[in-house]
Amino acid sequence: MTTNDLAARAHALRQQLTRYGHEYYVLDAPSVPDAEYDRLFRELQALENAHPELKTADSPTLRVGGMPLPEFSQITHSVPMLSLGNAFSDMQQDDFSQRHAELVQFDERIRRELAEAPIRYATEPKFDGLAISLLYRAGVLVQAATRGDGISGENVTENIRTIHAIPLKLELAQPPALLEVRGEVLMLKRDFERLNAEQLQRGDKPFANPRNAAAGSLRQLDSRITAQRRLSFYAYAIAQVEGADWPLSHAGEMDWLQQLGFPVVEASLRPVVTGADGLADYYESVLQRRAALPFEIDGVVYKVNSRAQQEELGFVSRAPRWAIAHKFPAEEALTLVEAIEEQVGRTGAITPVARLQPVFVGGVTVTNATLHNEDEVLRKDVRVGDTVIVRRAGDVIPEVVSVVLERRPMRPAAGGDLFSQGEEAQYPAYRLPSHCPVCGSHVVREEGEAIARCSGGLSCKAQRSQAIQHFAGRRMMDIDGLGERYIDKLVEYGYVHGVADLYRLTLDDLLEMKRRADEDEDEGITPETVKAGKVASKWAENLLQAIAASSQPPLARLLFALGIRHVGESTAKTLADWLGALALIRRTPAALFAALPDIGGVVAQSLADFFAEENNEAALDALLHYVAPADEHAPSAKLAERLEPAVLLARLNIPRLTEVRSQQLAAQISGLEQLARMERRQLLLLQLPAEVINALADWLDEAANRSALQQLAELRTEILNSLPQDTVAAHPLFDGKTFVLTGTLPTLSRDQAKALIEAAGGKVAGSVSKKTHFVVAGADAGSKLAKAQELGVAVLDEAALQAMLQQTAGE
Repeated sequence: MTTNDLAARAHALRQQLTRYGHEYYVLDAPSVPDAEYDRLFRELQALENAHPELKTADSPTLRVGGMPLPEFSQITHSVPMLSLGNAFSDMQQDDFSQRHAELVQFDERIRRELAEAPIRYATEPKFDGLAISLLYRAGVLVQAATRGDGISGENVTENIRTIHAIPLKLELAQPPALLEVRGEVLMLKRDFERLNAEQLQRGDKPFANPRNAAAGSLRQLDSRITAQRRLSFYAYAIAQVEGADWPLSHAGEMDWLQQLGFPVVEASLRPVVTGADGLADYYESVLQRRAALPFEIDGVVYKVNSRAQQEELGFVSRAPRWAIAHKFPAEEALTLVEAIEEQVGRTGAITPVARLQPVFVGGVTVTNATLHNEDEVLRKDVRVGDTVIVRRAGDVIPEVVSVVLERRPMRPAAGGDLFSQGEEAQYPAYRLPSHCPVCGSHVVREEGEAIARCSGGLSCKAQRSQAIQHFAGRRMMDIDGLGERYIDKLVEYGYVHGVADLYRLTLDDLLEMKRRADEDEDEGITPETVKAGKVASKWAENLLQAIAASSQPPLARLLFALGIRHVGESTAKTLADWLGALALIRRTPAALFAALPDIGGVVAQSLADFFAEENNEAALDALLHYVAPADEHAPSAKLAERLEPAVLLARLNIPRLTEVRSQQLAAQISGLEQLARMERRQLLLLQLPAEVINALADWLDEAANRSALQQLAELRTEILNSLPQDTVAAHPLFDGKTFVLTGTLPTLSRDQAKALIEAAGGKVAGSVSKKTHFVVAGADAGSKLAKAQELGVAVLDEAALQAMLQQTAGE
């Protein structure tokens, strides 16, 4: 770049930073996130450092903040309220020196200038609020001022008096003649949420964040409004003191302020640490705690603990040389909206989602952000191509906060002429689709509802039945009388929080729930509702009987009722038949699940993940206080062949260990227990290709894998020892045969016929194929019968099926 180009860039940066500073400090309405301001500030700072001739007297790099508002009288600070220099860490780097390079440089500079090592640092959170100076004379609060531009600030004494956490008088027998305390006025997260709820209730605009809410509340000209805003305060420094001993360290200052009655952060958030390692450990620990803190912070602050060392280090024009602010990864950042798509949730709720140009925010790279619902998209007017502010705090789902309208892509407006050439947005406003993006069903948005939903219900793959509705279904626990309406109301009114709660319901609970449901629906008084009390009582009694009757279900039904992903009725029956008991199933690893018939790796992992989840286990434990499977038994004797080491090894997902290699490996070891104990040098003796041995050794190097293998070996031995010695073989007429049921049988229900076939050793499938052996057809048989005739599959009626079953009974 030429000299003119550099000067032009510096001038543009000064103008931009001055405008952003005015928005932030004076108007309390920043249009860009802090990270964007910091980026531009550092760019200008680098330019001026490289080319000192470009620095001007009005450069933002020489200023601390913004000018105070003119509505308040001005106060000149007797001790300037300087801001701190900033340090940043690149949390994407693994190497400590690279991740915390600026932190290491800070510590090195301090040690070099003091010619001492190591250095002790006081630490504290960097509050995201409004800096305040409190002046006490003879122990009485006489003045409070904002930072302003660091030299003078706004007189907010009357408003500060409304903050209950700030002492109006120091309760000391001999208070200091003069004491100036520095601290932060802020709004706790809970108070911010409450304030915004009140704002919305009144029809007022909510505040964007707690910092804006605190600043706006403190700068109210009417102190009565400030008093209603529930502001908080934390002290973090002493600026001057007369008539008392000034503590010799910053940590001592904080302890003394606490003794004087000022709020300070808890001791665990302000430890004294040693060196760069101590600073980095503190930074990362607070970063982890950040989301759980009651207030917003945007970093941490380090100060040389010794006041004598502070005085030796001194100040530069903008900040003390003995302190630095260490910023967290920005929780807000600018990025581009590349597309707006829709996600369909478990209940059919349709949520617009912004697909974003990747941006690092809140410690992670964000590519998607929720837009919540159609109203929110339209209120914020988010469009494709927009530059938006994205926020991600803690583990909260990223969201689009607002649009930077000045950066919206525009085009010449249609219908303009040479003299009135207007502009319009290049991309249209968002519109919710009329059809579900997943299944094509109509999208319905009920009046008064913010959420639009897919009407596809049963057909939409994106939707899943609620856990309790699924649990109570006819083919699961078969709790007759517990329909969707009553489940919704039981959950809504707090009677049921999980499936176990169904078994705790009383007659009074059900009657009260139904009364409230009827009142909500405002059905009115009719001759029918006069008898509602008796009808409701009968319904409730029947429902309680149905719930009680479900307390000893077949194991397969209970497994199906749990709603485990990918586990249908057939898989549930396979688990029950082969493993026999819920206690064993809960301990079974994925490899053993995958060894069972018709259970692939995906289903096996889903099962293992479900039972490994503590919350699922807790819910199941609660349920088993009331429910006990009625048909549990020892594992199937046929399980022995499924527990061969070669079979299990092939299902452990060990890289390069195919079925064939698993058999070769199994032939060379005494069992899984031996393999779990083998070291790399022992593995090298195996007669296997080098790449297989290396992959196996690498897999075993992971402690979790070795432990899992050992547990699998122990469980295998336990199961083999528990297998029954004498078993009844399946009848040849049914063993290995696949049946398909179609139409209505004369005397048997489809479930009864299925149970009889499976008890004899057969399998019932849902569709006809070349692998089908028999189709059992009743009245009104449809396409399945036609398919069977086309493929030449044997067709039986109920009488023929009963005859086959009689043969099994006779033998």
